[in-house]
Amino acid sequence: MSLGVRIRDLFKTFRDGTRSTEVLSGVDLDVEAGEFVAVVGPSGCGKSTLLHLLGGLDEPDSGEVCIGDQRLSALDGASLAAFRNRTIGFVFQFQELLTDFTALENVILPGRIRGLAGTALESRAHDLLAEVGLEDREGAFPGELSGGERQRIALCRALLLEPPLLLADEPTGNLDPQSGELVFDLMLGLQRRHGTTALVVTHNPELARRCARVLLLEAGRLSPF
Repeated sequence: MSLGVRIRDLFKTFRDGTRSTEVLSGVDLDVEAGEFVAVVGPSGCGKSTLLHLLGGLDEPDSGEVCIGDQRLSALDGASLAAFRNRTIGFVFQFQELLTDFTALENVILPGRIRGLAGTALESRAHDLLAEVGLEDREGAFPGELSGGERQRIALCRALLLEPPLLLADEPTGNLDPQSGELVFDLMLGLQRRHGTTALVVTHNPELARRCARVLLLEAGRLSPF
């Protein structure tokens, strides 16, 4: 299953004392269900901010974010958290893995948060780790893994509950070029096989061009790249 995304007239300003910086200036965006879209732009242009607003991790100053038919602004805190858990898979630049959990335990974590348990959940995690070539690293802890391996685990964790929407924030930004290409290729392959709608922000235009559509975020606005 996948869901479309619709953003309308999104504004976001950050304030530091008396200084204000507007990073999003009336952004509009439509992503079709099952589409893989990349957003590129200079450092500090607001790419991560856009992703955080789309994922309900932050609130816009004005404007609307809709995932499927759901307006995020209509959800209270608890409802929004539940919606994120069942609808959105996140992949972050620095993975955010729990250091005291094994690779398998990290992948299973979203299911535990939802209150799920049992062999079906573990089987799903096993299958995902096998898809990214890490079936022999399930018992390893994050500190025992390479950056590329940790990012692959983070990708499996994001897809564990088969979310309709995958959001990836600079998923290769902390990796060497070879590992970055491998992770991006795996992400594209997983997205195609699972039919997930995906939005990735990246500083790497060459990787971005592998996506179905590439947009440039600059001066607070999105445009075709």
